[in-house]
Amino acid sequence: MQHDLFGAAPAASPDIHRLFFALLPDEATCARVAACASALRDRHQAGGRLIGAHRYHLTLQFLGDADRFEEQRALAAQAAAADVVADAFDLPLDRAGSFRNRSIPWWLGCERAPAQLQALWERLGIALAKRGVRVEGGHSLTPHVTIVRDAAGALHPPVEIEPIVWRVTDFALIHSQLGSRNAYTVLGRWPLTE
Repeated sequence: MQHDLFGAAPAASPDIHRLFFALLPDEATCARVAACASALRDRHQAGGRLIGAHRYHLTLQFLGDADRFEEQRALAAQAAAADVVADAFDLPLDRAGSFRNRSIPWWLGCERAPAQLQALWERLGIALAKRGVRVEGGHSLTPHVTIVRDAAGALHPPVEIEPIVWRVTDFALIHSQLGSRNAYTVLGRWPLTE
């Protein structure tokens, strides 16, 4: 371990505790997404690193980062989720593209978001507001599943892919801890109406 000039060890960087609601694909969908991600990276010489299939998700509502796990906030978010009534739906992942930020993440998404996905996003946002749970981030939904990080270049404009039809039957609250240990914990799942 390195020490500063006075012999003291540097302070450890604090962990980040992230809370968000997401859609989590089933095993078969994860396998299809992983195969598509690998083929895209090879075909377009993306470089970067593939995201592990166990981390695939589509963020619905981002509740933010904190330096500690906020249990009361998580409980209020869980109560809000229990208030949501929405229909199950098919989500066709039919596009691949990238965002223009520092880590150049590549994603799979859809040309047109299903109306049921938009309704779920809106209803969850309203339920969170009623429970006093602050949401961070955009005021619109950009449905995507990140598949590559730190790509060598952008995948722009988006390209068509063979559609992966994902049957969405529930949504989840995730606690992601980044730092001294990287943990990804599902705090609850709520079914959608079939």
